[in-house]
Amino acid sequence: MFCHQLKCCHAISKTIVLDLRFNRIREIPGSAFKKLKNLNTLLLNNNQIRKISRTAFEGLENLLHLYLYKNEIHELDKQTFKGLVSLEQLYIHFNQLETLHPETFEDLLKLERLFLHNNKLSTIPAGSFSHLDSLKRLNSLDLEDDTRLNMFDDGTLMIRNTRESDQGIYQCMARNSAGEAKTQNAMLRYHSLPAKPSFVIQPQDTEVLIGTSTTLECRATGHPHPHITWTRDNGEALDGSRHIETSSGLHLKSITLRDHGGFTCHANNSQGSVHASANIIVQAPPQFIRSPKDQVVLEEHAVELLCEAEGRPPPVILWTKAGRRLPVEGRHTVLSFGTLRIDRVAKHDEGQYECQAVSPLGVKKVSVHLTVKPKALPVFTRLPQDARVDVGKNINISCHAQGEPQPIITWSKAGIQITESGKFHIDSGGTLTIYDAGQADQGRYECLARNSFGLVGANMFLTVTAIQVKQAGDDFVESSILDAVQRVDSAINSTRRHLFSQKPHTPSDLLAQFRYPRDPFTVETARAGEIFEHTLQLIRDRVKQGLTVDLEGREFRYNDLVSPRYLGLIANLSGCTAHRRLPNCSDLCFHQKYRTHDGTCNNLQHPTWGASLTALVRVLQPAYENGFNSPRGAGRHDGAGRSPLPLPRLVSTVMAGTAAVTPDHRYTHMLMQWGQFLDHDLDHTVPALSTARFSDGQPCSSACTNDPPCFPIAIPPEDPRGAQAPCMFFTRSSPVCGSGTTSLMMNSVYAREQINQLTAYIDASHVYGSSERESQVLRDLSAPKGLLRAGLTWSSSGKHLLPFSSGPPTECTRGEPDRHSSPCFLAGDHRANEQLALTAMHTLWFREHHRVATELSALNPHWDGDTLYQEARKIVGAELQHITYSHWLPKILGDPGMKMLGEYQGYDPNVNAGIINSFATAAFRFGHTLINPILYRLNDTFGEIPEGHLPLHKAFFSPSRIIEEGGIDPLLRGLFGVATKLRVPSQLLNLELTEKLFSTAHSVALDLAATNIQRGRDHGIPPYVDYRVLCNLTSVENFEDLQNEIKDLEIIQKLKKLYSTPDDIDLWPALMVEDLIPGTRVGPTLMCLFVTQFQRLRDGDRFWYENPGVFTPAQLTQLKQVSLGRVLCDNGDNIQQVQPDVFVKAEYPQGYLSCGEIPKMDLRMWQDCWEGQDDKGTHRRDRERWMKEDCINCTCESGQVTCMVKNCPLAPCLSPELVKGSCCPVCRDQGMLADASKKH
Repeated sequence: MFCHQLKCCHAISKTIVLDLRFNRIREIPGSAFKKLKNLNTLLLNNNQIRKISRTAFEGLENLLHLYLYKNEIHELDKQTFKGLVSLEQLYIHFNQLETLHPETFEDLLKLERLFLHNNKLSTIPAGSFSHLDSLKRLNSLDLEDDTRLNMFDDGTLMIRNTRESDQGIYQCMARNSAGEAKTQNAMLRYHSLPAKPSFVIQPQDTEVLIGTSTTLECRATGHPHPHITWTRDNGEALDGSRHIETSSGLHLKSITLRDHGGFTCHANNSQGSVHASANIIVQAPPQFIRSPKDQVVLEEHAVELLCEAEGRPPPVILWTKAGRRLPVEGRHTVLSFGTLRIDRVAKHDEGQYECQAVSPLGVKKVSVHLTVKPKALPVFTRLPQDARVDVGKNINISCHAQGEPQPIITWSKAGIQITESGKFHIDSGGTLTIYDAGQADQGRYECLARNSFGLVGANMFLTVTAIQVKQAGDDFVESSILDAVQRVDSAINSTRRHLFSQKPHTPSDLLAQFRYPRDPFTVETARAGEIFEHTLQLIRDRVKQGLTVDLEGREFRYNDLVSPRYLGLIANLSGCTAHRRLPNCSDLCFHQKYRTHDGTCNNLQHPTWGASLTALVRVLQPAYENGFNSPRGAGRHDGAGRSPLPLPRLVSTVMAGTAAVTPDHRYTHMLMQWGQFLDHDLDHTVPALSTARFSDGQPCSSACTNDPPCFPIAIPPEDPRGAQAPCMFFTRSSPVCGSGTTSLMMNSVYAREQINQLTAYIDASHVYGSSERESQVLRDLSAPKGLLRAGLTWSSSGKHLLPFSSGPPTECTRGEPDRHSSPCFLAGDHRANEQLALTAMHTLWFREHHRVATELSALNPHWDGDTLYQEARKIVGAELQHITYSHWLPKILGDPGMKMLGEYQGYDPNVNAGIINSFATAAFRFGHTLINPILYRLNDTFGEIPEGHLPLHKAFFSPSRIIEEGGIDPLLRGLFGVATKLRVPSQLLNLELTEKLFSTAHSVALDLAATNIQRGRDHGIPPYVDYRVLCNLTSVENFEDLQNEIKDLEIIQKLKKLYSTPDDIDLWPALMVEDLIPGTRVGPTLMCLFVTQFQRLRDGDRFWYENPGVFTPAQLTQLKQVSLGRVLCDNGDNIQQVQPDVFVKAEYPQGYLSCGEIPKMDLRMWQDCWEGQDDKGTHRRDRERWMKEDCINCTCESGQVTCMVKNCPLAPCLSPELVKGSCCPVCRDQGMLADASKKH
């Protein structure tokens, strides 16, 4: 029974015992138990009783035992116990009684036991107990229960083993039927030995209503007498105005919710201390802290009606509609805090809802009205019309639509969505403006109107007409192109001399050096693009010098700068038209079986899709400030109409850099390392070939001006780095010539695009190179074994390290002052030396190629070196694909992302597998948030090696550490044996990456976060809000609209402080601070970009390992046994134990398996057994039979070799023996050989 006043309690009249303990009863009204005539025991202890009415116990003439202790009774009326004529035991101890009326107990003639201790009684009126002839105990000595007390026949009292609690006043009383007599008081004083405190009364857990008061009692004995103090268990200080320490305990006045929790009583003296704790359990009626508001929602949408209440005990939230409880399943869900969510709202959901907060202390209610509006698909109110425009002019193309909700208008050209830039503008009504129209702008445009219920589209064709007149820049073409060639070549040659000299390097030199392209064809491609663009820049500058006013007030126009025929001349003289020949895909015997190294001819309909040295692809039109090549935000300044963008370094310091690193207890650091290793198989933009300005040759690291190719990262004045230098080194990525097109007719200026110098496909190009020339440098052609060039042999395993690079001197030859020098290692991607864990991964897969090629050679000795190389390369590429899509991606994308990715449906030649610019520049740089500041190096028992772990900044370009400090195994164990960094929006990049990147003594280190942001602007990556629209997320009007994807309000405030409008937010930082989708390591926009790219990489690859015909079914089955753990076991020097999944964190040793338990790929499925060859390559005649070994017989029939193992019967003797030349055991019988097999 649970009640606050006994008027709510109605019991059956035959009840004998009524137990009402541990409720919240505060008052006993009159005649509460009148009908309980048979009651003999009533337990009311441990409540909150403050008041007992005069006639409370009326009618209880049979009651024997009454328990009222541990309440809050302050006074007793003289008639409180009237009528209790049979009462024998009354317990009123542990209350707040201060006085007693002399007549209080006069009706209790049969009372034998009365407990009054632990009240606040200082005096008792004379005669209060004189009429209680039956009273046996009134705090009397309990001679039966205490064996230390003995009373002799003469009345003498003996106390054995006296203690401090025996101290006090004693009185001897003699009683008979005629009366009683008492002696004078006798004082017993106790002089004890020093004693540690001990509790006489300990505090008890107490339930108390908010706003009331209570006392926690605490008393202790000891010698000297203990000092009592109180503390809060939560560490908070006591509130001196409400928490009052008294001699009997701690009195708490006006209880609040903050008083809920533990209080501890400490008793201290010189001999020691003791403590005891009790909980104040505050009871509070419910009250709303978040109330629902009237809402309007569209049909088929979801709606949430907020409702959150607090109280103690916590209230239960109930929802009703029109007085009826809502169903708790189906479309209606009450979330954990009480919010009502209704999915797929229908018209009948409209109406009045009531949220009720219910607890034992009361009910609170609040109402809210839901209005449901019908959905309306978008409908065009104005369709776009075909149009014509002259070169160099602007044009507006109208497109308007309506719907409910109001649709968003987007435009696309050739399937690529248009975004706001210096080239395009889309106003709020949907009208598209194209500035400075050129031939590149001609084509079909599509207007899309989209809302949450659907989309509609309409097309128009724009014709751009070239005016055959002389343009202002035609007279400057010849001089400008000669000047551009001289300036670009001079800057490039100066850079190469500087980078590859022996003088010390700054971090900027270091960065430029390891990114500098080695392939001459790549260099020529980039050089041509720079000359083409710089020529136009020079012509523009010279034309502008002759102009007195810009009539349109806009950035100078490029399409009416020179005539189309002069654009073709510039393209020819710069080398653009020769930068790429159309690939020859006629050798189908090769192209049907193997990939080319440069990725051409993978897609036979589009031979250059996904090939190296082609432009990165776009899913959104580029956003350049001038519509052509100027980085987003460049040239903006206060008062120019659009607010300037924040400095990338400022964004980094405010949002990215963190000293705190939270470990991801689910995944290992291998999750990060595989991401970087994979990225280096997919993309690497060609950097500017010069680190000096084309205009005057001044180094970019010192000029600090945006003068091609320099695009330095300015350091804010308040930044501590500002004292070292005003800017950080940064150069732009090299442009693709003209537009990236292979057309020989370049008659228009196209927006700048960047070159991917790698193949886009997952094909292990970072192992084998991305061109035929690179592959020849990497291969060991000294013997026809299909191997790669090998380096030093690691003595303990006999396995090889990577070979050293024989190219120009690099930073790897100049380590730390106290270290030996070492040249860089050579691999398919020269970034292999960037950091030691990456170098270890390159070594691992270089060895995997050797292992596969060597085993294939043993299985197929008739294969030549090229076949062994190509087959091993094909298998290694398939292993990378399988590990990525079956083991790595599921950790990143989780179940939601893998469902979006979908199952493999086969090769689609209409899918371009090229790398998306925003994926390479922003999305796939998410892995930077997973990097630990330390590279762990672990021994074979997963302890630290003697050389210790390595701070990340000491791991850059340090191949000598692999040679001198334990090889690759410690680094690899540190990847799969240690947790990766958790992706936390408030902890993006560790300080090793933002403050110490590529640092050397006395130089300015780089900042990876600032570099990522600057690279995005360099590549014309549109802002974050445009990608939200692309990915069908909600549109953003203000910063508050970001709260669905970024719930941390502090992060939104930081963005608001940095950017003047959400339309300016850079893509990379926004992707990094999005809330992670549960079960994944990505947010919604990042998920969209990941799924888009990885679908293209899989579906657009003709050599995808699951594509039927690429491998036989038997071979595919074996490839699906592959795991990274198996590769580690096979190619480490002494790796003996790994987890079943090396991406998943496990405890050592219980979570690890021996390498023998890890499944492996059976390469026998690649053995040639046709055309009459056995497994050793020997040609056999048809129907030939031979014995391969003593117990193996083989037959060649129709070109197929079949071998059978002979089964031996049981020998007919006790001691058979094996004899050479005989398969089965034989018996020696009377000197004769008896072949057991012949007896059967």
